[in-house]
Amino acid sequence: MALPALEAIANSGHELVAVLTRPDAPSGRGRHLVRSPAAAWADERGIEVLTPAKPREPEFLDRLRQLEPDCMPVVAYGALVPRVALDIPKHGWINLHFSLLPAWRGAAPVQHSVWHGDEITGASVFLLEEGMDTGPVYGTLTTPIEARDTSGDLLARLAVDGAGLLVRVLDAIEAGEVTPLAQPSDGVSLAPKITVEDARVNWAEPAFAVDRRIRATTPAPGAWTEFRQERLKLSPVRIAADGPRLRPGDLLVEKRRVLAGTATDPVELGEVRAAGKKPMSAIDWARGTRVSAEERFE
Repeated sequence: MALPALEAIANSGHELVAVLTRPDAPSGRGRHLVRSPAAAWADERGIEVLTPAKPREPEFLDRLRQLEPDCMPVVAYGALVPRVALDIPKHGWINLHFSLLPAWRGAAPVQHSVWHGDEITGASVFLLEEGMDTGPVYGTLTTPIEARDTSGDLLARLAVDGAGLLVRVLDAIEAGEVTPLAQPSDGVSLAPKITVEDARVNWAEPAFAVDRRIRATTPAPGAWTEFRQERLKLSPVRIAADGPRLRPGDLLVEKRRVLAGTATDPVELGEVRAAGKKPMSAIDWARGTRVSAEERFE
């Protein structure tokens, strides 16, 4: 999410003196330490990388004071910044957040906007405070949420468009041409982190709710259900208004598609992924698994 913003800042008239990101983390079967994408990007360009476990560490604060940054742009940092760090840059820390604040404050604004069926969303650049996304706003942009958008689709667009907004705000701050405006007290909604359990499909919900949940949790953490007591991952579905009425969770294997029942219309399954298998079309999965007429999703 941060790479488009890094590229935009690096290509602007502003000097990028360092990149702050999470520490190297173990990854893969060998659990080898791997750099974050932002750290790898900075390494390739010879830019200093700061990786404190927490932004209140004395060594990090000392180095930040030595760098004397005018402003600290933030994208998806994921850690609460203490007041002692917020006060170091001349113009503070400014955060690119992927919602129209005060809507969807928190860790997963894009996922919640898709899940709740919002038609419009956007991005906000605001002055970071100690509260959760509560600071005054410098600028916003809006974008429609398309009917088939997943969280991944929407986030990719917002990351690019938001990078341009972030640079425009930095330009305006440098020129002294902008003052942040306090967020309104009404319209506040919260967007907590989406868990793996949140991504489990509830077939007793209406078809539109099943569709939204799956798109909201694609690609991460990934929508899933249970079949034969094993987890089955699901890609986005299509509401099959022409299909027969099925009980929630019931499966119907037709010639060219697989339908699953909901509280209303059935949905047509897209790709699925069984445990230990590669993704495949639902019809190939159903034929290979030999789904019987009595079987259903948990």
